[in-house]
Amino acid sequence: MRLPEGDVVASRVLDDHERALRAALDERLTGYLVLEPSATLLLGDDGAGVLTVRDGVPVLASHTGTERGGADALADLAGPGPVKAERRAVDPDALADVHDADGADALAVAPGEPARVLTGDHDLAAAARDRAQADHPGHDAADDPLESFLENEDRVEQLREDARAEAERRAEEWGFVDELS
Repeated sequence: MRLPEGDVVASRVLDDHERALRAALDERLTGYLVLEPSATLLLGDDGAGVLTVRDGVPVLASHTGTERGGADALADLAGPGPVKAERRAVDPDALADVHDADGADALAVAPGEPARVLTGDHDLAAAARDRAQADHPGHDAADDPLESFLENEDRVEQLREDARAEAERRAEEWGFVDELS
């Protein structure tokens, strides 16, 4: 992934990934984060994670050491300990070009996935999902299909009505009409 240089907003060593992700979200940063985990800082391992953000919401992830992208890059970054985090602001149009480039789909992450994988902070993940734009790439792995279904009250009520009507039809067919009353 080729990124424009951008302007450094902050660069510091933090206790964990959570502070970097939360700062980007709170600042509504459009740009990217460069995350160097403790193994890189302390052991000299190669590689850092790069996470693009639009309005503070993660969009693409890649790892410079493993050359993997998307959820795989997040897995490469996961782990406890300090992390050097650099936040860079980039012109939104220049970042849109990165997000629309060939191969960007392979680097896409769901809005809440970085917070869930790197921090385990479900509130931070939910905040990122809530802020994500409608055209955000990827499906959020933290979304629960059953929960989404149950939140659709009209659909649940329609299924209840259909089940009730089917039960009444079968009861009549089998001669159990008096038992339903």
